[in-house]
Amino acid sequence: MKHIKLRDLDVARIGLGAMGMSHGYTGAGSDDDESIRTIHRALELGVTLIDTAEVYGPYANEELVGRALKDRRDEVVLATKFGLISHTGRQGGADSGPANIRIAVDGSLTRLGTDHIDLYYQHRVDPGTPIEDTVGVLADLVTEGKIRHIGLSEAGPDTIRRAHAVHPITAVQSEYSLFTRDPEARVLPVLRELNIGFVPFSPLGRGFLTGTVRSTDHFDAGDFRSSNPRFTDENFQHNLRLADEVAAIATRIGVTPAQVALAWLLAQGDDIAPIPGTKRVTRVEENTAADAVTLTEEQLATLGSLPPAAGDTHNEAQMRMMER
Repeated sequence: MKHIKLRDLDVARIGLGAMGMSHGYTGAGSDDDESIRTIHRALELGVTLIDTAEVYGPYANEELVGRALKDRRDEVVLATKFGLISHTGRQGGADSGPANIRIAVDGSLTRLGTDHIDLYYQHRVDPGTPIEDTVGVLADLVTEGKIRHIGLSEAGPDTIRRAHAVHPITAVQSEYSLFTRDPEARVLPVLRELNIGFVPFSPLGRGFLTGTVRSTDHFDAGDFRSSNPRFTDENFQHNLRLADEVAAIATRIGVTPAQVALAWLLAQGDDIAPIPGTKRVTRVEENTAADAVTLTEEQLATLGSLPPAAGDTHNEAQMRMMER
């Protein structure tokens, strides 16, 4: 697989998001053995960037990833996130206070079975803690060797600039796909100015862009898509029609819709490393094969001109935690 640089961090340009193995989606946590096989297969196919977070489960996903990487830690650029769980007793919302970060990082290191985290993200910007204070303690953790690179998730341009002034930021993570183009105008120009890499999550539109989601009837009670605006009522039907247009291009060129969606994303720059999530070996094989798909200028233009997806990317409470 081709590699890119997130600032100075070398990664294969398609990573693996592990969240759905333990959290958030129908069937999460139901087959850890298959999830571990999926991680191992991803490594065999050249994936290096594995992404998790303490809040996924909570904690269960980091433990799962730690088990999967036992004796294979050196093959992986390991990323996790802090800040959506308060270990210091703060009530409600994010907690990126220095004391909380120190507790969080030690817990993640233990669960992941490692002595360092390659890329440590603030999961959401904490309005109660100046970003300078947050990045200051993260810089100390770099000096101490507990983490090697600092990342932000769903941060806006001002926060990115302020954080980067304290210590170089290696990567920013945000939702970005054919369905979610928001970062193009606000965030990507700042990242490229500052030489910060970009890690898109949900690059397949939470399943929409795979062409396999045709109804929500099979979502279980723990599936957060059940309350996601893009999967409700008229929005769902509008977004299905968009997904069908992606599928039509895939049919014409003999690949899958997921591969088209990922190939479009990869074509947006050599500083982008999407992390499609899956808990199945067959899906990780399909997703990583997008590395070999090259779209024509006409196909890229057609995809890029699709109308926006209908509905917000998250529910109202979750949207308030994002700097958009």
